[in-house]
Amino acid sequence: MQPDESQYLKRKCRTGDIDVHPTEKALVVHYEVEASILGEAGNARHEEKKDCQKIIRLRSLNASTDVSALARKVVEECKIIHPSKLAEVEHLLLYLQNRKKPSVEKKEKKPSKPRELLPFEGMEIDEEANINKIDDYIELLYESMSEKIRGSTLILHLSRNPDNLEELLHNETLLGALTRVLREDWKHSVELATTIIYVFFCFSSFSQFHGLITHYKIGALCMNVIEHELKKYDLWQDELEKKSKACEEAPENQSLQKEYEKTLKKSQSLLVRQEQLLRVAFSLLLNLSEDTRTELKMRNKNIVHLLVKSLERENEELLVLVVSFLKKLSIFLENKNDMAEMDTVEKLARLVPCEQEDLMNVTLRLLLNLSFDTGLRTKMVHVGLLPKLTALLGDDKYKHVAMRILYHISVDDKSKSMFAYTDCIPQLMQMLFEHGEERIDSELISFCINLAANETNAQIICEGNGLKMLMKRALKLKDPLLMKMIRNISQHDGPLKQLFIEYVGDLAAQIKQEGEEEFVIECLGTMANLTVPDLDWELLLKEYNLVPYLKDHLKPGSAEDDLILEVVIMIGTVSMDDSCAVMLAKSGIIPALIELLNAQQEDDEFVCQIIYVFYQMVFHQATRDVIIKDTQAPAYLIDLMHDKNVEIRQVCDNTLDIIAEYDEEWGKKIQSEKFRWHNSQWLEMVESRQMEDAEPYLYGDDTDALEQPDLFYSTDGMMAPEPGLSPDFYSQFHSQNGDFNACNGSDGRPATAYGFRPDEPFFHGYGSTR
Repeated sequence: MQPDESQYLKRKCRTGDIDVHPTEKALVVHYEVEASILGEAGNARHEEKKDCQKIIRLRSLNASTDVSALARKVVEECKIIHPSKLAEVEHLLLYLQNRKKPSVEKKEKKPSKPRELLPFEGMEIDEEANINKIDDYIELLYESMSEKIRGSTLILHLSRNPDNLEELLHNETLLGALTRVLREDWKHSVELATTIIYVFFCFSSFSQFHGLITHYKIGALCMNVIEHELKKYDLWQDELEKKSKACEEAPENQSLQKEYEKTLKKSQSLLVRQEQLLRVAFSLLLNLSEDTRTELKMRNKNIVHLLVKSLERENEELLVLVVSFLKKLSIFLENKNDMAEMDTVEKLARLVPCEQEDLMNVTLRLLLNLSFDTGLRTKMVHVGLLPKLTALLGDDKYKHVAMRILYHISVDDKSKSMFAYTDCIPQLMQMLFEHGEERIDSELISFCINLAANETNAQIICEGNGLKMLMKRALKLKDPLLMKMIRNISQHDGPLKQLFIEYVGDLAAQIKQEGEEEFVIECLGTMANLTVPDLDWELLLKEYNLVPYLKDHLKPGSAEDDLILEVVIMIGTVSMDDSCAVMLAKSGIIPALIELLNAQQEDDEFVCQIIYVFYQMVFHQATRDVIIKDTQAPAYLIDLMHDKNVEIRQVCDNTLDIIAEYDEEWGKKIQSEKFRWHNSQWLEMVESRQMEDAEPYLYGDDTDALEQPDLFYSTDGMMAPEPGLSPDFYSQFHSQNGDFNACNGSDGRPATAYGFRPDEPFFHGYGSTR
C-alpha cells in the first residue's frame, strides 16, 4: 500500500462456546476475532478471521466457594463473555467444583531407563525448596547465569517429586520460562542445560505429559544439544591428539608436557559434565520414543548416528542408556540399516565381555536383534565375536542370549566352519548329555543341528564316543530333532559314514515299528545317506522285511509327503546294489513309482528323486529290461527331457542315454524327440530374428553364417556310455545336502531340499515348541 493512503483497522469479537478445561480448574472461552482494514471511504480493503481461545483459571475455586458470585465476577471481568451467558458460566463452575481431581498414573518403570540411572553428581539441591515459592524461583530464571542455575535447580528439586508435577504443569509461565532459557542459554552453561532438561525428563516419565514436552519442542532441542556436544567432544579429542603428538616429537620439552597434562585434566573434567548432560537428554528422548510417530521424527533427525557415536564413550551408565535406546530402535528395518552403515557391530564388540552386568545384558540383546541380518552376522564373525560369545556359554547369566546369537550365526554355511576353531562344540555336547531323560532344549538342539551340517564340525562331534552317545539317546527317547542332528552327520562322505554301519540295524528296526512319523522320517533319511560299499543292503532288507514297507508307503496319500519322499530316496540308495534292484523290481515297486510320479508331477523334488531311481534301475542289466519293456517309464522320461528344472533334465538325459544304447526302438524315438526339439528351437530363433525391425537381414553380409557347426544337429549326449560307468559319473557336481546352488548332491544323487524348503522358514526356531 502506498504511504499516502489512509487506512483504518476495525476489529470485531464474537463469543463462541464456553467449556471446562479437561485437567485444570479453568474455563476455556472460544471466540472469533475479525479484523478489517478500511480505506478512507470506509470500504474494506482486507479482512481476516481467526479462531482464538482464552483460559480463565480459577485457582480459588473450592468446595466452599459461592459459585453464583464467582460466575458474576467472571462475566464482569471477561469482556468477551456476553452477560447472557451468566447461567451457563454458573453451571460450568458448579461442575468444576464437584469434579474430582484427575489422578496422575505412573508409567511402569522399564529396566532400560529407571530413574536410578540418573544420579545427579555434584549438584547441590536445596532441601527447603517449596512449591509455594515457585513464583520466586521463576523470577530467578530472568536474572544472571548463576541465578538461573540456582532457580532451575530449585525447580528441579520440586519436579523430582511426582506429586508436584501436576501443579507445575498448570503454571504456563514456569514452563515457558524454562523453555526460553534452555533455548537461549544452553550453549553458555552445560550445568544449566542439564538441569532444565532434567526437569522435562521428570515430566517425560509419565505418558500423559508427553504432549506438553512435544508442544514446547523439547525433543528437537535435546537432539540439537546432543549433536553439538558430540562435535565439541571431537574437537577436544583432536586437540589432545595434537598435543600428545607434539610431546612425542619433543619429549625433552617440559612446557609442552605440562600443557598436555593441563589440557587432559581439563578435558576429563568437562567430559564428566558433558556425559551427565548426554545421559539426561538421551533419557528424555528414550521416554518420548514410546510414540512411534515421535520415534520416526527422531530417526529422520539422525538419532541412530548420535547414539552410535556415543558408543565410543567409557561411562558405563551412559553406555547402558545408549545401547538400550539402540536395542529399542533396532526392531525397525530402517534403523537396523542405519546401524549397519555406522559399523555398530564393531563398536559393540569391545563391550563383550564387560564387568557391568546390565551393560553386558543389553549389549547381547542388541546383538541378538542385529543377528537377524545376514550381513551383520558376517561382521560379528569378522570382528572376533564368535570366540567371545562361545566363552559365555559357560555363564548361566548370559548363556541363553549368547546361544541364540550363535544359532543365527550358524545358519550361514560360510560361518559354520568357524565354530571348529573354538571350544563351542565340546561345550554343546556336554550340555546335550547333561539333560538326562528330559527332552533337549529347542535352542540347544537347533544349534547342534546347524553345526552338524558341516563336515569338520561333524568330525568333532563324533570324536570319542560322541556318535554312540547320540544314537543311544536318540533311540531311547525317540527324539526327532536329535535324530535330525545325526542325519546331518550321516550326509558327509568318508570315514563318518563308515561309523554308521553298526547302527543300520537299529535304524531299520525303528522304521519297521512305524512310531512317531517325524522320528521315522529322520531314521529313513539317515539310512538313505549311507551310500557305502561295505553295507549289505539285500541282507538288511530281507532281515527286517522292509520291501513291503517301502512299497506300501509309495502310494499317494498313504502317509505325509515328507515320509513318502524319504521312502523314494531310500529306494534310490538301495537300488545302487544290483541284487537289491532286482528284488525291488520283482516286488512291483516300479509301477508304484510311476503312479506316484503321476500324482506328484507338479513337485520337482518328487519328480527328480523318482527319475533317479529309474536311472539306477536301467544301469543294472537285471532291471533294465523291466524298465524298458514292461513299463512306460521311458515315455515319461522323454516327456520330462525338456523340463524347466535343470537337474530333472540332467537326470533324464543320463537315463535316456543308457536306454538308447540298449534298446534300438527306444533309441530311435529318443533321437527323433531330441531332433524335433532342436529343430523347434531353431525355428523359434529364426522367427524371432525376422521380427526384429532393427536388423533387415538375418545374417547381414556374413555369407558363412549358415556354415557354423553349432547350428547343426549334434549327437552329443546320445553316445554310448563308457564301459563300467557308474551312477557316480556326474558326482563332480558334488554339493552338501540342501545346497540349491549346486546341480547335484553327494554320491551322484540329486540334491534334496532336506533341512530347508523354499516355501518354509528355517526348520526350527529357538522359540518354537515341540
